Amino acid sequence: MSNSETVKVNIKPEAADKIKGQVKDGQVVLLSLNDGSNKYSDVGGTCTVGSSFQFVILDQKDPDFTIEVENNAGLDLYTSPAEMQYLGNDLVVDEKNAAMSLADDGGVIDGAVTVNEYNK
Repeated sequence: MSNSETVKVNIKPEAADKIKGQVKDGQVVLLSLNDGSNKYSDVGGTCTVGSSFQFVILDQKDPDFTIEVENNAGLDLYTSPAEMQYLGNDLVVDEKNAAMSLADDGGVIDGAVTVNEYNK
């Protein structure tokens, strides 16, 4: 993925409904690794490095997540430079059989993306 300050993702309608159903007005959403590498991760260890993602819902922006993620779902969505190395082009979030997936032009990145509200 390029080092541009904007990323684009196509969020399919079923996935958009699942995410938006948990986001309140004024909240922001992060596309964040869930591999133990950041404060939002609920996974310990290093065996999932780069292969596990989550959407994190916050009441305000996180200064570490500076890259805006353009999306067709109307979400105020951001990611960080740490996540960029794992994201390719043509990002798509889909939902099938109650599971969300994140894919790019190279295939599925994570077949079990979660949505979590972060409370300090």
